Amino acid sequence: MSAVETPPQVEPAATASVDAVVPTDAADTTTESKDTENEESITIFHDRMNYNVKHPLHNEWTLWFDNPGKKANVQSWSQNLKEIVTFKTIEDFWAVFNNIIKVSRLDISSNYHLFKKGIRPEWEDPANESGGKFSVQLPKNRTGEAINDLWLYTLLACIGEQLPNENEITGAVVSVRKVFFRISLWTRSSDNKEVLEAIGKKLKESLNIPTMPLDFTPHSDAGAKGPAESSGRFTI
Repeated sequence: MSAVETPPQVEPAATASVDAVVPTDAADTTTESKDTENEESITIFHDRMNYNVKHPLHNEWTLWFDNPGKKANVQSWSQNLKEIVTFKTIEDFWAVFNNIIKVSRLDISSNYHLFKKGIRPEWEDPANESGGKFSVQLPKNRTGEAINDLWLYTLLACIGEQLPNENEITGAVVSVRKVFFRISLWTRSSDNKEVLEAIGKKLKESLNIPTMPLDFTPHSDAGAKGPAESSGRFTI
């Protein structure tokens, strides 16, 4: 995250002579310029409403939502997929997160998707077609409201580049089903197990779920059956 530099202070060489030759309007402009230079940088961490500094993220991110229902096919699902908003600063992320419906209150079959700008949350997108996803299922009766924090930790790990091999990450999804929640992390590739395992281990650490299985499935093998080793699937 880049630091915000304060503009250098410039002292006038001779105040008296400047007052004598500068017109009144110009003098007022000079005063305003000095006031601006001396204005304190206020971040959202100091004042949640009246900040004047924003912190850029390394990538822009787009939030999507869908609730396709039980009988959705590929075409209807794509039509139900709605792009909500794109943001590129920490402050804009919190503005979005704090003003959308919490995961625990979403209807059954609903999904939130957060993906890097320009990547659709679909297997067919060029950024996803060779990749896969990590998934963890969380029983509703044991998770409850905690799903809101788990989803938040997933988002922060993504946008804050807390996961190794950051370029491998394309997005994350949270799904609401009848008896469970599911959190998924999508990757750009699926053939480098060493790289993927490092990502998965860090995700489990970020979510603090050391005893829960985190499954990886290549998109191309999502419907495959048989031994996990033969299809590129594995569990952390």
